Amino acid sequence: MYYVYLLVSEKNNKSYVGFTHKSVDERLIEHNSGTNSFTKALRPWKLVYYEQFTCKDCAIAREKFFKTGVGKKLRKILVDNF
Repeated sequence: MYYVYLLVSEKNNKSYVGFTHKSVDERLIEHNSGTNSFTKALRPWKLVYYEQFTCKDCAIAREKFFKTGVGKKLRKILVDNF
C-alpha cells in the first residue's frame, strides 16, 4: 500500500504533505524523531489526514496535487477542520 499524508506542526501550525509506502504511524514517528531534515526544525508533528492507495503513481499524483494552488486550499480546509 501507498499513503499520502498531511502533517501539521504543533510548533507553528505549518503543514507538510508526504508520500510513503510505510505506515503513516511509522512515518510520523520518523518525522518526530528528526530523521527527516526538512521537518526536523518544526517538531512535533501531528497527523491530520491521510489517503491510502494501491497504485504508486496515483499516490504520487495525489501528493503533487496537494502541492498545487487548489490542493493547498484543500490542505488549509483539512487543517482548519482538524
